[in-house]
Amino acid sequence: MFDAGGQTIDTVAAAGPPLEPYTQEISGTVVTIDLVPIPRGSVRIPDPDKPGATKTVDIGPFWVSTTEITWDAYDIFVYRLDVPEGKGGDGEPPADGPDAITRPTKPYIPPDRGYGHAGYAAISLSFKGAEEFCKWLSAKTGRKYRLPTETEWEYLARAGAAADAPYCFGDDASLIDDYAWHSGNAKRKTQPVGKKRANAWGVYDVHGNVAEWCIGLDGQPVACGGAFLNKPEDVTLKRRDRQTALWNITDPQMPKSTWWLSDCNFVGFRIICEAEADEPIEVGEQP
Repeated sequence: MFDAGGQTIDTVAAAGPPLEPYTQEISGTVVTIDLVPIPRGSVRIPDPDKPGATKTVDIGPFWVSTTEITWDAYDIFVYRLDVPEGKGGDGEPPADGPDAITRPTKPYIPPDRGYGHAGYAAISLSFKGAEEFCKWLSAKTGRKYRLPTETEWEYLARAGAAADAPYCFGDDASLIDDYAWHSGNAKRKTQPVGKKRANAWGVYDVHGNVAEWCIGLDGQPVACGGAFLNKPEDVTLKRRDRQTALWNITDPQMPKSTWWLSDCNFVGFRIICEAEADEPIEVGEQP
């Protein structure tokens, strides 16, 4: 684990009406995913081509899931709970569509670690598992779902807070218990999503509970935001974790699973949905 303190990202939200929140249904099930709009804006990030320099990157608009993806949704993906019995079995997948998407192998240990299942963030899953969930949900719904980039994640998590603030609520560390599950209050396990205060844009658990898979500035997987096992001062907007061999060291399979992490109980993910250029979009009231 490490903190990406060297990455200075300034947030400037653009003016204008937001997109409307919506709820994504998953056909064949009663499970839904709530998403909120993130306004268009820009951030300033280190320029990888010019050491010491920065560049401005435009962000959004897009939607983001209000919480980390829970087992309620991830189980559907893993166990094909959206497929009617006797149709589209594992041995005869359709040529295209959501059932043609590669799904994870069945876990050989309880991936929720006994922390809790319904309403809890999916954990123990690899970056590949998170990405393939997005591909499956996109094929199933016709919308474009994906993981956020590291820059997008910090933008949506910061929610307009000052660029040098360590938290979405500013720099008053005494408020951390209102917003985050961390080593001081989580009782050494994940907690149900959405039980703490949301940030200014309606996004929950950007600090702690589980770290969230994103696409790093270098194009490689990175987990952002810290988790329940980190100290309050470590579940900041700059917290970053990179996978190491230790995350899967006790996996007895050879080769080791590309879907499940036997020794990582603290990483999950949330999803964003892109707004199509030609999509008619309703807007909310001006703030």
